[in-house]
Amino acid sequence: MMFSKILVAIDGSGMSEQALETAIGEARVWKAALHVIYVVETGLFSSLPMDNTWEIMLSMLEKEGGKIIAEAKQRAETKGVIIIPHLKQGHAGSEIVKAAEDIGADVVVVGSHGKSNVDRLLIGSVSSFVVSNCPVAVLVVRT
Repeated sequence: MMFSKILVAIDGSGMSEQALETAIGEARVWKAALHVIYVVETGLFSSLPMDNTWEIMLSMLEKEGGKIIAEAKQRAETKGVIIIPHLKQGHAGSEIVKAAEDIGADVVVVGSHGKSNVDRLLIGSVSSFVVSNCPVAVLVVRT
């Protein structure tokens, strides 16, 4: 199986950095296009009223996502890999699966869990969702 388009999901955690490193390595081997997706989990706010606070939080999370994507871009470029960034909002699992379909990815790379124990539940459920729902191969990176 050859990979020409790889999608890697990142969230700024150590585990997602390992997923990124794996994806960069695969992109180099296959000379594949590397797409990077960061999803702002808007589902976390669904119980909050839509007001200025919500917009400020969303804006801060998008800025953080942009910073994490920029760092990923820099890391990839030092290894000769150009990334195509995707900053999305919504349910992380759904957005990752949708992006894989939209770009025609051959494989999706995800970390097995995220930043903290709470994130481990959240990201663990994200990677499980992607494995269960993605129409293409999924590589789950573990420590």
